Amino acid sequence: MTSGAKKDIRPIGKHFDVQSLAADFESVPALLQDDPVLIRRGAFFDARFQVGIGEIPFDVEIKVGRICSFQRGPFLMRAWQFALRGTLDAWSRYWCPIPEPGWHDLFAMMKRGQMVLEGDLRPAIANLQYLKDLLALPRRLPAR
Repeated sequence: MTSGAKKDIRPIGKHFDVQSLAADFESVPALLQDDPVLIRRGAFFDARFQVGIGEIPFDVEIKVGRICSFQRGPFLMRAWQFALRGTLDAWSRYWCPIPEPGWHDLFAMMKRGQMVLEGDLRPAIANLQYLKDLLALPRRLPAR
C-alpha cells in the first residue's frame, strides 16, 4: 500500500447476525405506531411489498400509511408489488444511528450492489420518502 492510498475502513453496524437484524426489523410496526407524522405522510400509500433481510423475507402490507399485515417468511408464491432486498451488511450499516456515507440511503446501497429494488416501482417511487423513513425506523432502537 502506498503512502497516499486510503485504507478501506468499514464501520461495523450494530450487528451482523441475521436473527438480530430480523428482530430489529420486526420492531417496525410498533415504531410506526408511535410516529403519527410518518403515518400521516403515508396516508395515500397502499401497497404490498417484500423486504429481504439477508435470506429472510418479510411480507409487508400498508394501507393508508399503517401496517395492516407484517409477516416473516419464508413464503411459497406470495404476491407483492415490489421487493426491496439487502445484504446483512447493508441493513446493519443502514440501521446505525448515523450511517456512514454510501450506507445512509437505499439508492446509495443499490449503487454499491448491496440492495436490490424490483417489481412495479411506481408505488415505491411515488411514496419514496415514506418508504425510506419506514425502513429507517430501526435506527431508533438502542444499540445491542
